[in-house]
Amino acid sequence: MLKKEIKKWLLVVTLPLTIFVNAQNTPSLQASTQQLKSNYTPDYFEISKNLDIFNAVYRELNVAYVDGTKPGQLMKTGIDAMLNSLDPYTVYYTENDIEDFRYMTTGEYGGIGASVNDINGKIILSDPAEGFAAHKAGLRAGDQLIGINGINLEGKHTDEIGPLLKGTAGTPIKLKIIKAGQTSPTEYNLVREEIKSKAVPYSAMLPNGETGYIKLLSFTENCSGEVKDAMLTLKGKGCKNLILDLRGNLGGLLHEAVNIVNFFIEKGQEVVFTKGKIADWDKTYPAMNNPIDTQIPLIVLVDENSASASEIVSGALQDLDRAIILGKRTYGKGLVQQTKDLVYNSKVKITVAKYYIPSGRCVQALDYTNKDDEGRVEKVPDSLITAFKTKGGRIVYDGAGVMPDVKTEDERFSNVLLSLISKYHIFNYATDYFLKHPKISSPQEFSLTEAEYTDFVNYLKDKDYTYKTRSEVELLDLKKNAEKEKYFADIKTEYEALVAKMNSNKKDDLIKHKDEIKEYLESEIVGRYYFEKGRIEFSNRNDNDIKEATRLIIDNNKVKIILTTSDKPTKPFNLKKRF
Repeated sequence: MLKKEIKKWLLVVTLPLTIFVNAQNTPSLQASTQQLKSNYTPDYFEISKNLDIFNAVYRELNVAYVDGTKPGQLMKTGIDAMLNSLDPYTVYYTENDIEDFRYMTTGEYGGIGASVNDINGKIILSDPAEGFAAHKAGLRAGDQLIGINGINLEGKHTDEIGPLLKGTAGTPIKLKIIKAGQTSPTEYNLVREEIKSKAVPYSAMLPNGETGYIKLLSFTENCSGEVKDAMLTLKGKGCKNLILDLRGNLGGLLHEAVNIVNFFIEKGQEVVFTKGKIADWDKTYPAMNNPIDTQIPLIVLVDENSASASEIVSGALQDLDRAIILGKRTYGKGLVQQTKDLVYNSKVKITVAKYYIPSGRCVQALDYTNKDDEGRVEKVPDSLITAFKTKGGRIVYDGAGVMPDVKTEDERFSNVLLSLISKYHIFNYATDYFLKHPKISSPQEFSLTEAEYTDFVNYLKDKDYTYKTRSEVELLDLKKNAEKEKYFADIKTEYEALVAKMNSNKKDDLIKHKDEIKEYLESEIVGRYYFEKGRIEFSNRNDNDIKEATRLIIDNNKVKIILTTSDKPTKPFNLKKRF
């Protein structure tokens, strides 16, 4: 698994991979219906007939099913299955899901500012947000949660606990906690707060003294304001070059993406265009404001988890030859969603359009209208990939995300590290370390000593972290195939010797992969003391993409060469304009 991918999965709470149209710029339901009626002739009899059938099935199930049903849950299951047949971004939200929906769009929710994990059957707090209710009450990662408002949590799943922790800001909540390192519980009376996650948790001048760095985690409401503030602060510190990090950023609000692109391009320049089945959703989004700096050398970092609004920013800046895109090919989501209010405080988020960046291309990589018999979605085939040109004549392609101008190598975790992470051995050791060390050095300086890493290795001696290497998986496949073909008896001795040799070598994996294990462990420990900001600051120390971007951006001639080179395509193509 990719390093950035697993770090994202384990360390950062992120938004669903989606992009929202600004509600004030989209047609009303009534106008949309009128437009639909004027342009299309749906089969109203077929719709009415199937609604009657669905209603009849639902009624009979609730009346006659032998074990009884939960009507609300049953209906949600039916709605979810219907929407899942379309694409993963068309989603139904019940009244109970509204806090999650609000967090997705605004980065805000009512709660205590902490998430939970199920570790060996115990509900454990992880990553309390600095400065919010849980942190201010003295709760830390590794503390065990056993009760909420008198409700015993034994046997409950984490999905059931989230709604109990969330609620309206200002409301009280009573938690029963067993602090890490203790055995008896303590009750904590907290008050839920309006939790606001920072879209820009970290920005700083890099060590060369000329290059500013901004990490943008999400495209929530007013994230462009956070980027603007960070950018102006860096310019005040003498920033001559800028790196905007969109790695792991799964998207959010379209108008926020437009605002951020606007910081670097002239007012009036088209940033993105949306096109849907209904004509009112065909809309151009230009840069509406005066820019901050149209000349500062800019590099945008992306990876396979940069999606949606991240692809608007990186793709538009690439199409306009305004920035160098560095990293890995992005996810490839060119779809736009709009949310509509339903009855009983529920909502539905519907894919209503595709978006197109300035060259005219759409980066959507999967075609959800064409699924195979098993419901699998295929990528857009190479034969349908079309070439487009940037403002300066460089060749770019649609249908497969944003391809970076400068590609960097994938960094993958070893299987032993993946096992240590997934079995929470690194998390638990970091908890123990935190209890024994009241403070550590700064994120820029912290490092485990050789003795401390040896202590971690000893800590693992009675722990289960079994795993299979890719070589072992392939050997098992070899054995199965050889047995089927009646050859295994002839190679059994050699096979068993090879397996034994491999198992012997695996014992040294904690030493062989020491550098990456130690770095991940250090990052987890740093997070206990310096939270999300410190974790980012620590990981940037040895970040190869940032190092490459820093080397590149200070070479103005190299930047100009990349942005002005008109590449020739590697295969024949038809150069297209939009539509």
